[in-house]
Amino acid sequence: MAVIDVAGFVADLKSHAIDHGFHVHDERHFVETYSLRQLWEVDLHPEEACNGPIDLHLALEVDPRALLGFEDKVIEQDDPEAEPPADFSFPLQFTWTLPPLPHPPDLLILATELAGVGTVTLPIEVSAIDSFPSVTDAPERSLSVTARVPVSLADIYSNNDEAFCDVLDRCGDVSLFLLEKAPQWLDESSL
Repeated sequence: MAVIDVAGFVADLKSHAIDHGFHVHDERHFVETYSLRQLWEVDLHPEEACNGPIDLHLALEVDPRALLGFEDKVIEQDDPEAEPPADFSFPLQFTWTLPPLPHPPDLLILATELAGVGTVTLPIEVSAIDSFPSVTDAPERSLSVTARVPVSLADIYSNNDEAFCDVLDRCGDVSLFLLEKAPQWLDESSL
């Protein structure tokens, strides 16, 4: 029997996200048969963005070596009340997507503003991709906003839901910030 219920953790995380004002739309679970590496994906968005244009994609990557190493350390502990080892984690990635932007923001300014919104709790990375539908077309800029946080296996083991409250609050703040700014980036009437 596994020491950690990853599927239960993902279900709890989705429920926790709903409590923090998100709508959950889809969930996917992938298992690589050779290495047993797993990937849990959840598509969600803030309640205020039901009609778009912002979507949030959450991805939890489960490394079987970290999971087995954590289980070995927990089983080796003599005292069942002992604190679980804190040096094991899974990466949790949040990715915000927007449609192509006719009036894209300055990336440096946006990254600076989002750093203040996400704080050190949710370190934000901002990037953009220019794509050309055909050689004669103007480029279409797509914005990518990503945040990565480690998920402590000790928190999962201890069923510590409070560890993710601040992260989900910051995700909500970033989502609302992008939702507020998106109309000026998407406004085609000013062309």
